[in-house]
Amino acid sequence: MAYVSIPKDLSAVKTKFLLGLTKRQAICFGGAAITGVPIFFLIKDFMPTNLAALLMVLIMLPWFLFAMYEKNGQPLEKYIKYVVAVKHTRPAKRIYRTNNFYAVVQRQSELISEVNDIAKDK
Repeated sequence: MAYVSIPKDLSAVKTKFLLGLTKRQAICFGGAAITGVPIFFLIKDFMPTNLAALLMVLIMLPWFLFAMYEKNGQPLEKYIKYVVAVKHTRPAKRIYRTNNFYAVVQRQSELISEVNDIAKDK
């Protein structure tokens, strides 16, 4: 009999688009090929082939990272956006401030009594 494994969490299943890749992976791999392969063929005449291949891999690496890397279900660009927000745009120290309801009520009653005193004087 044929055995097919079914994942317990169906929200983790991603739809495949092309050759077992998601749309995101196919687009990023295509972008990597479009940027890396021409650079390899342009540079291989001026430097050794292994160095040109290494340069091609280094240029294609960000595309592969954006295609494959996920942390806590978030793609790399969202993760980078959150890290930048936490490290650079938001304040490092968050001051804990409370709004004491009792103090607010007491101030309000003092103000009301002050207004009543002023109104009685006139």
